[in-house]
Formats: sequence, structure tokens, C-alpha cells
Amino acid sequence: MHLFSRYSHFFCRRTLFRILTLCLGAMILAFGMFHIHNRTHITEGGILGLTLFIQHWTGITPGVSGIVLDSLCYLMGFKLLGKSFLVFAACSSVFFSMWYNLFSMIGYIFPDLSDQPLLAALIGGLFVGVGVGLIVRAGGASGGDDALALIIHKKTPLKLAQAYFITDFIVLMLSLSYISLHKIACSLLTVTLSSFLIGKIHGLSFPKKKSQDNQSQT
Repeated sequence: MHLFSRYSHFFCRRTLFRILTLCLGAMILAFGMFHIHNRTHITEGGILGLTLFIQHWTGITPGVSGIVLDSLCYLMGFKLLGKSFLVFAACSSVFFSMWYNLFSMIGYIFPDLSDQPLLAALIGGLFVGVGVGLIVRAGGASGGDDALALIIHKKTPLKLAQAYFITDFIVLMLSLSYISLHKIACSLLTVTLSSFLIGKIHGLSFPKKKSQDNQSQT
């Protein structure tokens, strides 16, 4: 019983740490999306960019196509990444919505970078990379993009950063059919930086439980 109690306490602390990491990552991501992407109109790759592409050529709103595409990605994630993935993905989605709504209520507090697209692309990529990196490192997902990239990473030799970049790159190339090359170039800079950061942060390790064997023997 003592051994069970000790390990259950460890897993509770580990779960709490992961949830706090999800919350922090969601806050950073929401801050960047609201203050940078939303304000400077940086084009997105991944699922969000694909929903905008579908809307332009078919008229189907992102509210419909996004739900369908995200659901398909989460369904695959459930089958290939496990039940805990869905739980932590749901937590990160709730945290993101909470933070985004809070920032919307407060209003813009970050300098407007609309007239500096390259700087906006770099800073936007930094926020997205760190935010999403923390979320996926904790076992969650901020959207179908993350689930799809994690599945590709799990089932192919590609690194996580490469999986993110490839999916974003494909969508951005499709978006050239209705978005200017200049805006696509800025978005490509954003997804390149964010993909790199996500891969680096995903490779970090959580603090491990220190051995207590010597203490229990004394």
C-alpha cells in the first residue's frame, strides 16, 4: 500500500504538471493569435488554412469544414495516440478558448505590427512555436493540425518539426491560388520558425521522479 500510495502521488503530481503546461502553452498561443495573427492577418497553414482555402473555392464556412476536419484528425489521434490524447487535447482546447476570450475582452496590449509584416511573421512564429510546443509536449493538441502532425511523426520517419512544416507548406502552396505571394512568403517564415520551435520543445523531457529508495531504507 505504501508503494502504491507513493507512485499514485507521483502520477497525480505529473498530471497536474502536464495540465499547468497545457494552460501555459494555450495562454502563449492565444496571446500570439489574438495580438499578432488576428491583427496583422498572417495567413495560416494546417487545418485552419485549409478551411480558408475551402471557403474561398466552395463557400463552405470554416465553422463547418473546421469541425469536420478537426474531428477526423482527432478520431485518428484517438486510435493511434490513445485515450489520454483526447483528454489532454480537450483540456488544451478549453484553455485556448478561455485565454483567447479573455484577451479579446481586455483588448490589444501588444504593439501593432501591421506595417512590419516580416517582424510580425517572426514574432507570430515565436508565439505559435512556443505555445503549441508546450501543448504537444504535455500530450495535448491545439487543433487538428497538431493531431495530424503527431500521427505523421508517429507513423513515418519524419521528425515532428518536419511533419508540421510539410502540412503547413502544402496548404500555403494551395493558398497561392487566391492569396498574394508576399503574404504567403510571410506566412512561410512564420510556419518555418514555429515548426522548428515545436520540434525542439517536444524533444524536452519533463522532470523525473527522484529515487527514494535510499531514503526509504534509512
